[in-house]
Amino acid sequence: MAAPTGRLQYHAPVQRHDFAYDLPPDLIAQTPLAERSASRLLVLEGTEGRPVPRDCTMRDFPSLLRPGDLLVFNDTKVVAARLLGTKPSGGRVEIFLERVVGPQEAVVQLRASKPIREGLEVTTAGGVVRILGRQDDLWRVGFPGSALEFFEQWGDVPLPPYIHRAADANDRERYQSIFARERGAVAAPTASLHFDSQLIGEIEARGVSRAFVTLHVGAGTFQPVRTDDLESHVMHAERVSVSAATCAAIDRTRAEGGRVVAIGTTVVRALESAALAIDAAGAAATPASRVPSLPATGWSGDTRLFIRPGFNFQLVDALLTNFHLPESTLLMLVCAFAGKDPVLAAYQHAVRARYRFFSYGDAMFVTKARVTG
Repeated sequence: MAAPTGRLQYHAPVQRHDFAYDLPPDLIAQTPLAERSASRLLVLEGTEGRPVPRDCTMRDFPSLLRPGDLLVFNDTKVVAARLLGTKPSGGRVEIFLERVVGPQEAVVQLRASKPIREGLEVTTAGGVVRILGRQDDLWRVGFPGSALEFFEQWGDVPLPPYIHRAADANDRERYQSIFARERGAVAAPTASLHFDSQLIGEIEARGVSRAFVTLHVGAGTFQPVRTDDLESHVMHAERVSVSAATCAAIDRTRAEGGRVVAIGTTVVRALESAALAIDAAGAAATPASRVPSLPATGWSGDTRLFIRPGFNFQLVDALLTNFHLPESTLLMLVCAFAGKDPVLAAYQHAVRARYRFFSYGDAMFVTKARVTG
């Protein structure tokens, strides 16, 4: 079942350039820290006005939580999604997995020095793959066996394009969270990279529970917004699963007055997609003043949900996230959640204080604003 896009939720007129900020290139983290929980943490709490950002560390994170809170993680596992091949002419082709769509078929991004054509056969270390045709701005590709296993055996760790080095053996471990178990992502849910067993133990000792969703992050997460009119931007589809156990945990937490804390923007999109799909189906139609009830059976489907200022959040109360690219859909989501002006001011503070940015960088903890903008 496909989740609604949520376009009818929007009322605030915003454009791409509203989310620009200046970032010195040397603040883009190129390698992970020696310890997962050693990152810095910028805290932006407050429901009204313009809260002042506070400098903390990830080891302070447990103190920001309350007994009865629920942390929701994305348990997707990153596939070795970058594959190199050659055309019959000898030209190089880079195949970057977007998502698997069948046992021997995947939708991919292709990069080559000359145009790609339907029917082209590309030779890789694992054998020949065939270009089946276009799918919007992506390509469908056929593989000689299981598409997922093919990438896992012959592909490389798909480090983001702003990390200017080749992947190494350390990335095989560090570009996965400690909860990674469901294969299918081509980019890590990076907020969860900050957690290690010691930090989880301290969180559990405070009476905080955890639950999981699965959202297989696609390569589209790195695609820039190319139009100033955000209404014209279309997100790539990503597969989502919210289990019955997670739905029950969220309903129980909300009923008992606890907060649902999303660990990463992918968790926000998964939960809010489920809420929108349920409302659209009429399964949980509730007045705006009430908390929507999630189905006992869980929910799964594809989502293209594009969250930006004006969105009506239904399930998430607080968010832990990394710092995101200027003018990106992920930054727009954080601004929608905690307020555009406070978030962009916090980003300016982070630049001045020389926080580390993006996938291997530092983190930010924000609570939901009453009035976003």
